[in-house]
Formats: sequence, C-alpha cells, structure tokens
Amino acid sequence: MIIYNAEIHTMNDTREVIENGWIEIEDKKIKAVCSGNPIEVQNTDINAGGKVLYPGFIDTHTHIGLFASGVGKEGEDVNEISDPITPQLRVLDAINPLDHAFEEARNAGITTCLVAPGSANLIAGSIAAIKTCGRRVDKMLIGTVGMKFSLGENPKMTYLGKNAAPMTRMASASMIRAELKKACDYRDAIQEAIVNGTKAPAYDAKSEALQPVVKREVKAHFHCHRADDIFTAMRIANEFNLDYVLVHCTEGHLIADELAAENAKCIIGPMINDRSKPELASLTPENAALLAKAGVEIAVCTDHNEIPIEYLPLSAAIAVKHGLDREKAIEAITSAAAHISGVSHKVGALKKGLDADLVIFDGDPLDLMNSPVLVMCEGETVVNKL
Repeated sequence: MIIYNAEIHTMNDTREVIENGWIEIEDKKIKAVCSGNPIEVQNTDINAGGKVLYPGFIDTHTHIGLFASGVGKEGEDVNEISDPITPQLRVLDAINPLDHAFEEARNAGITTCLVAPGSANLIAGSIAAIKTCGRRVDKMLIGTVGMKFSLGENPKMTYLGKNAAPMTRMASASMIRAELKKACDYRDAIQEAIVNGTKAPAYDAKSEALQPVVKREVKAHFHCHRADDIFTAMRIANEFNLDYVLVHCTEGHLIADELAAENAKCIIGPMINDRSKPELASLTPENAALLAKAGVEIAVCTDHNEIPIEYLPLSAAIAVKHGLDREKAIEAITSAAAHISGVSHKVGALKKGLDADLVIFDGDPLDLMNSPVLVMCEGETVVNKL
C-alpha cells in the first residue's frame, strides 16, 4: 500500500519534513518514505490530498483498560493494596482491550500507550507498552518496558489508613531500597551458582520480577510530584544504577537545572487538572516548557483515566500555550515519547523498518477543532474520514 500526496512530518532523527511525499507500507511495516510522487498508484492506495501526516501518537503514562468505563469499583483493577510491594504483578493480566477508551484513543490518533498499575504501592508491578488496536492484549503487546515505583503522598496515605508501613517518606524509601537490595543479592546468587555449578537460590517471585530492573533491561518509572520525592527517586535510582524515568514530575520546574544536570527523563502530566491534593500545590501548566528550556527531555501524558486519553493532543497544545516550543510538543507525543518509553525501535517516527502507525490531519494536529481523518495501526486503517 502507498499513501501519497502528503506533507510528511517524519519525526526522525533530523526531524525532516517532506512537503510532498509518499510512504510505502508492507507487512505492517514502513518500507519506504520518499519525496515527490510514486511512479504508479493502485486503486487500493490512499491519496492524502495534501494533508499532514505524522507518526501515531504515544501516551507514555496511562491506566487504560484498568478502569472499566462506566462500571465503577467492580471494574477497577489498578491498585492491589493488600501489600505495598508487588513487583510480581503483571499489568497485562488486568488490561481489558475492549474498553471504550481504546476506541477513543484510536479516534484521537493515539496508536501506542504505556499502561501501568496505580500509585498506591511502593512497587506496583510491570508496565506494558501496547498498541491501542486489537481485541487480545497479548497480540497488542509491544513489550514489558518498565516497573512502577511510587513515592510521596499516594503510598503513604494508602497504608497510613491501614495502620501499616509505609507511614512516612522515610519508610517508603527504606522499603524500596530493601526490596532492590534483595533483588540484587538474588541476581548475584544466581550468577554465582552458574559460575560455580552450585545450587541456585530458591525461587522468589518478587526478586525474579525485579531482575529486568536491576539489570537495566527495563526502566524504573517513579511516580513523584514534590521536588524532594523527585530527588529521592533519583537518589535510589543512582544507588542501584537503575535506568529511570520520572513520572508526573509536578515540581520539576523548581529544580529544572538539577534534572538537566542528571540527564533525567520526565513524563509530564496530567495537564488538565487542578491542585487536588497537597503535593500538587506547585502545579503549573508551564512545567513542560520550563523543563524543556532547561534541556530536560520530556514526554506528555494524560494519566488516563485521570484525564481521558483522547485529550493527549490537547494536553500537548496546552503545554504550547504556556511556552513549550510547538515542535517539542509534537516530539513529546511521538519521537521523544518513544525514546523515553524504550520503544523507539518500533514506533515514534516515520522511517523504514518501523511499525506502520500513522495519523493524517487536515490541519494542525494540536488544534482543538481538528481530529484525525485517517489513523493507521500496523498498516491497518482503523479510522478513515478521507
């Protein structure tokens, strides 16, 4: 299949824009991205009519499929609050891909999202990168890309109400450290057993689940709002040599120079909310702009269902309204989002070899009044208003 007569915003390494170009798609992948007109087109090819074409959008932090639309408590599978340390939980086992929110995501041009357990637990479980198209989550999976950690108000208040640890930020950090140390010792014992031909340690589900984290195979995603919690996340990550991402990072603008110096990666959002709890007191829509200007790599998220996932482009637009460079805002939901999420080898740009996830707009994709006229996920057209 060929899509031609398009203004192509590749979002590749050079951020090339092809004013009149075409894309060839084969076996769910992008086969070629070219300027000019194809030599020959078929009836099954798509004339974009000069409209703008971008990679499919990426929401880097959601709970989509974990809160059933219109159901209430029975449909909530986001927080397992029987234990503050649950790294062995796989978020894939809780995602309902037939929830209405997935269709709403597709209609907004969002073809990839990261789904994480909630922030009630210090270590909540694995984070999955999935496509928004499909009926069976196993087939939608790009990969397990992270582990969810949480600091600050949410775990503290959850277990304070149970009269159980953690009741303070000190306990939160201590308990995370203890579990990471245990996982490192488990890793070392396995390696020692392999080298020496001795008996391996007894299987431990929690330590086993943390192996990809302590081996830097996946990223540690730290839920943190306040500046002190952000620094605690960085402190723990540095102590254990973790590849980490700061999620929400609400007070990041107060310490932007420090984050830039550490080469921290930040997922900003939700953008469309109020100061609903104490640790959001310094919330500002200028956060993304101030961090980006300091040199921090950022992505923008909705935190669905806190903010409905279809408002991801609007969230990026609000960041632009409050000072974020427009190109940076597009990057924050495409190429930078893919890089921060660890899925840039699959999505986030329009170039040969990547998944054929793309979106066409008749105008500015950050304009509230514009919706995609075509959305394609792995070469399959899921929205077509051309």
